[in-house]
Amino acid sequence: MAADPPEADPQAAKTDTRTMGPRLLHIVPAVSTIELVLALLLLARTRGHARWLERAVGAYSRTGEHAACWLALGVAGATVARDAERRQAWLRGLRVVASAYAINYAVKVTVRRRRPELAGLPPLTPTVSGLSFPSAHATTSFAAARAYGRAVPAAPLYLAAVAFALSRPYLGVHYPADVLAGAGLGTAVAGAWPR
Repeated sequence: MAADPPEADPQAAKTDTRTMGPRLLHIVPAVSTIELVLALLLLARTRGHARWLERAVGAYSRTGEHAACWLALGVAGATVARDAERRQAWLRGLRVVASAYAINYAVKVTVRRRRPELAGLPPLTPTVSGLSFPSAHATTSFAAARAYGRAVPAAPLYLAAVAFALSRPYLGVHYPADVLAGAGLGTAVAGAWPR
């Protein structure tokens, strides 16, 4: 006659359940924030890099240097606006973009973070300075999208802003955190601007 199996100890089951999470964490190696950022940058810099696409992204990104395309858009919008209210919206946006650019520069020279350097993967576009944080392209683009969104539909503006922001890690000239910080800074500047 076979003996009945011993009953499971409920306390042991509780112990196993409580320690399961920490034990599972030991399976996945710890990754530092710096390692994660570098992995994301490497991914952006090495995936989807057909020669024609690199040239197209580089040309697009260069239009955002010194917020040139956004400042030109503000001037053009104010010039062709048919009513005073819309003209004022464009002029307000122009001031927001110019201020976002100036604030971005002040943060850059305060933080002084160097641009990324990846062995064997040089940047695909020239840069105005060696300073990286935050991205001026992202700052001015998101400031423009929010500010000019009072004069024209915002969706195409945000689409252009996201494209500018993504172009910078793709070209190897900014860390992903640079563009996230720039997008946040530009959005905050536009949001805080007096009406």
